[in-house]
Amino acid sequence: MPAADDIPMCDVRRRDVGDLDDCVNVLAEVHKADAYPVNWPATPADWLAPPEQLAAWVAELDGRIVGHLALSPPVEGDAAPALWNERTGAPAGEVAVVTRLFVAPDARGHGIGALLMSQALREARTRGLHPVLDVVAADTGSVAFYEHLGWTLLDIAEQRWSQEQTVTVHCYAAPVR
Repeated sequence: MPAADDIPMCDVRRRDVGDLDDCVNVLAEVHKADAYPVNWPATPADWLAPPEQLAAWVAELDGRIVGHLALSPPVEGDAAPALWNERTGAPAGEVAVVTRLFVAPDARGHGIGALLMSQALREARTRGLHPVLDVVAADTGSVAFYEHLGWTLLDIAEQRWSQEQTVTVHCYAAPVR
């Protein structure tokens, strides 16, 4: 068992515009290792920080950005928010989508993803929103991660990403308090 001094310090804080270059670099590492995102964005910084985003956070391990997560409003075609609203009868405006979660491959195993998810959950609930998300079905590691955190599988759905691309996704909702 490592000594307390050997455990790296991880801080989660709001992402600011000055963090985007570092976030893009980490995203490139993740894309190379895990093929996330499935389709590399033309402008990764804009993909990470669209104007409609509600909030975003970064995780720092020993002063280096190693993780990212965002909370966004649902957009047309998102399967998870529609499934949640259908299941609960909640109005469409009472959902937030957890998105853009990634952790650098060399920083995994320190609970960083769980820390980021916890932050998003708190923020969504503070705003009176219920968090949902979807994950590509082939990403079995992420599927296991969300289920380990207690998220509820709403359904497995086909989601159209473009005219040429339809993807199978697992749609999840955060645990109900």
